[in-house]
Amino acid sequence: MNSQDPQFLYMILILPSLFGFTLTSEGIHKCIHSEYSGFISIFFGVIFISMVVFAYIFFSSKFLI
Repeated sequence: MNSQDPQFLYMILILPSLFGFTLTSEGIHKCIHSEYSGFISIFFGVIFISMVVFAYIFFSSKFLI
């Protein structure tokens, strides 16, 4: 699979980032409604999004050579 394929972009970047944004927004919703478990969702959402950013940097530098 080539890094320029749309399937690669969809599998590696878009789907996981949507999941991370869903976790983060769910945590914000829980925090607004005074549920303290929302901080856990926000934390894991931010970690997940940062892993997607790290994977993008890793794969873009690896496949540019």
